[in-house]
Amino acid sequence: MTIDDETSRLTGDAALPVCVAALYRFAPVADREGSRLQLAQICEEQAVKGTLLIASEGINGTIAGTDDAIEQVLAGIRQIDGFADLEVKFSRAPSMPFHRMKVRIKPEIVTMGQPDIDPLVNVGQYVEPEDWNALISDPATIVIDTRNDYETQVGTFRGAIDPALKTFREFPEWFRAERAKLMQGDTPPKVAMFCTGGIRCEKSTAFLKSEGVEEVFHLKGGILKYLETVDEEDSLWEGECFVFDQRVTVGHGLSQGSYDLCHACRRPILPEVRTSPLYEAGVSCPGCYDERTEAQRAGYRERQKQELKAADQGMAHVGARLKK
Repeated sequence: MTIDDETSRLTGDAALPVCVAALYRFAPVADREGSRLQLAQICEEQAVKGTLLIASEGINGTIAGTDDAIEQVLAGIRQIDGFADLEVKFSRAPSMPFHRMKVRIKPEIVTMGQPDIDPLVNVGQYVEPEDWNALISDPATIVIDTRNDYETQVGTFRGAIDPALKTFREFPEWFRAERAKLMQGDTPPKVAMFCTGGIRCEKSTAFLKSEGVEEVFHLKGGILKYLETVDEEDSLWEGECFVFDQRVTVGHGLSQGSYDLCHACRRPILPEVRTSPLYEAGVSCPGCYDERTEAQRAGYRERQKQELKAADQGMAHVGARLKK
């Protein structure tokens, strides 16, 4: 599906100038350094910003730029052996949501800390967004949100279990500790799991399968695909969805949400938090004030000062510009 085909479905946002592509695929990458150099060059040439992570298990990332520029980067990824069927979800933004481009080699494209888990070998059953409501409304199904705690606080599916994870790496330990309570009964429940774009569920469902759980399901395309596909009046989603860029959150139809971002701790904050005495733009919010030292806040103030100075001069502090 082309960018034009996909974004034409995003009512109200199709005219916004920046294309945002969230992508991933689990497939072996033989020449990781060669792939990194190739993709970094294309991104630089096309003025694309964002992050691409490359590991032996696959490629994951979110990038933004003009429609043509994003098409060029995706074409470069799809030329890598095994990536012709790259999973991509498109949305749009009014301005560049990233400051820079990072193409990095990592041990995992999403960190779970379970080296023997391979989503290419054993993974849960994919559920299309239009079939998700029926599954999670079934009393025989338990629904687990696999995202971090600051993400679940912004929004989640009705009735979902929140493991209150600080990082995705904590998920295996949490499940093993809670398994007896979750899976009790003569007939074990079905387990439905979801995350932002689907990638964390690839690993979490593979993990549950490796633990001997048979009926494991996950939302194909993640929350983003659900919010794009399912009409708001039919939706079981409550709240907004945190995204890892300057939009902060999105709602139904992938329209930009109502949250701001604390640039000290990278957590979403509601606009009214700005009235708190513990809030200082670019420096602190009530959620992180006690987690930082005064020396750290001094460093954040200097960074904020430089960014405001650059903005006053009509410059992007770290070069977030679209290709002309």
